[in-house]
Amino acid sequence: MEAGRTGAVVAAIRTRLVNQTLAPGERLPSIRRLAATMGVAPSTVVEAYDRLTAEGLVRSRRGSGFYATGTGLPPMALAAAGEMRDPTVDPFWVSRQSLDADPAALRPGCGWLPADWMPHALLRRGLRSLARADEATLADYGATRGSPALRRLLAARFAAEGLDVAPGQLLLTPSGTQAVDLVCRLLLRPGDTVLVDDPCYFNFRTLLRAHRVRVVGVPYTRSGPDLDAFAAVLAEAGPRLYLTNSAIHNPTSATPTAQTVHRLLAMASAHDLTIVEDDIFAEFEPEASPRLAVMDGLRRVVRVGSFSKTVSASVRCGYVAARADWIEALVDLQIATGFGGPSPVAAGIVADVLSGGGYRRHMEALRHRLTRARRDTARRLEALGLQPWLMPRGGFYLWCQLPDGLDSTTIAQAALAEGVILAPGNVFSVSGGAAGFLRFNVAQTEDPRVYEVLARAMATARHVG
Repeated sequence: MEAGRTGAVVAAIRTRLVNQTLAPGERLPSIRRLAATMGVAPSTVVEAYDRLTAEGLVRSRRGSGFYATGTGLPPMALAAAGEMRDPTVDPFWVSRQSLDADPAALRPGCGWLPADWMPHALLRRGLRSLARADEATLADYGATRGSPALRRLLAARFAAEGLDVAPGQLLLTPSGTQAVDLVCRLLLRPGDTVLVDDPCYFNFRTLLRAHRVRVVGVPYTRSGPDLDAFAAVLAEAGPRLYLTNSAIHNPTSATPTAQTVHRLLAMASAHDLTIVEDDIFAEFEPEASPRLAVMDGLRRVVRVGSFSKTVSASVRCGYVAARADWIEALVDLQIATGFGGPSPVAAGIVADVLSGGGYRRHMEALRHRLTRARRDTARRLEALGLQPWLMPRGGFYLWCQLPDGLDSTTIAQAALAEGVILAPGNVFSVSGGAAGFLRFNVAQTEDPRVYEVLARAMATARHVG
């Protein structure tokens, strides 16, 4: 019996080490505290800590306690073995289900628009233009900073919103995710603390886990991050980075106010905090909201983004806008990790799509279509007892609260058995405090079967509860 309890303590600590909720150099709970938390004898915790010390995962400091070493773990152990027992709350598993789903599956929990909503005519035009390109464009590596034509288009678009970007401040990347990854490689070291919104885009959590940093969540409100909580974490944790969505927040679809943006920048300056602003949903806004990068002028804010939500998730291309010295370092990192930027073919197609008036008309039509879809989806969900946390001013997400204390993970499991992929709240929550929420993609909810399956899944959850 005692051996089993010791093993349970060892497994619990090892999981926290792998997940980076205990970062390298961080002090482990005291023996008495952990014993009380897990309901075991102090001697059991002593034995568990001794085992972890023998494995090299923990080291003891006389008179001070036990500390995580950051060694002895697989370099990219991103998911602990125990996590897969409840797969629908694991971001990796949710992503795999959405990406690998049978074509007949319904995906109201996925993070992109349906294929028939995308600008196919513009993409085909871009492909025809590339077919006439010179041999070097079709066969050679691209320039280290990416397509000059696409970078000029991006700089012009930024200037229109008040953000002046010099040629040396812009880098193209193979995707938006890789843009964030490059910035993390440049600015973070194992054990650093990174702030994210709670809830936040779930792949932020998985990406940061790969960088072996400590992730701390700050509650997100309808006007942006909770500023009092943000200030408290800055004072207590000394974070290196804050990673957030701008414009239309994922998953809540909230928009920070100008006052929130000003206060965030002031706090960031006072605490030497770098902000990474993911701008991927900006073009879904009916009019531009206050932006961190615009108000900061790229002094301590890094802007990242891509075109996968508006142009194509198949023709992938991202970007980073930042201080010129950081861009220089990111160019070297991108050479080291990918030998250059995005495919010249992909960047050429995106540039061709953006260069004409057809793209502007596509986005106008998309915004109108999404407005109708948000209204219709909200009405259908409210009939089942789900309430949108807010009605967004743009974008394609509804962050909805479940009735009667229902658990979104149980609902997602039941829906998955019927071929419907949902996004349960705790996938997005660092604290695990969003069990009563589901995120819906309104562009993926037109099929009435979504609501039929959801109703049955909610009935299952009530029975389980």
